[in-house]
Amino acid sequence: MAYATLAGGCFWCLVKPFTSYPGIENVVSGYSGGHTDNPTYESVSTNQTGHVEAVQITYNSEITSFENILDVYFKTFDPTDNGGQFFDRGEHYEPAIFYHDENQKKAAEAKIQQLNEQGIFNKPVITPIKPYKNFYPAETYHQDYYKKNPLHYEQYQRGSGRKNFIEKHWGKQND
Repeated sequence: MAYATLAGGCFWCLVKPFTSYPGIENVVSGYSGGHTDNPTYESVSTNQTGHVEAVQITYNSEITSFENILDVYFKTFDPTDNGGQFFDRGEHYEPAIFYHDENQKKAAEAKIQQLNEQGIFNKPVITPIKPYKNFYPAETYHQDYYKKNPLHYEQYQRGSGRKNFIEKHWGKQND
């Protein structure tokens, strides 16, 4: 098993696209990259912990690759905006790729270069690539939110502008 730790705004929106992808064993919502041990949603929301909302994906590297995970990841958020995502603003909503080893770092750099060369977005992809240092699972009520609260999840996706942005650039690939 291998791990990918990714941030792209609200962690609720990063879970569903990965759950049915071959080789994905588990997707956990949580907090990553900060300086506070065992943060809570309330503490992370203050922008004082250094953490961002993120997901940690456990995957079978014999079935899928980190590159494949990045392909899905970049179709879940706006990688040209580092100030938050859609109507969720602030440090704890900033996107980031937390690499676990040099291969992941190189794969992330290559993917960003590829996206910029393809010109998919009208601004450059500026998603930070940072070394992994920690991950803390979020509270139970945040796990698998799209299953527990499907109507609210769908309203959030649409109301925030995330769904329209994704469909504009990628079509309906992550429904």
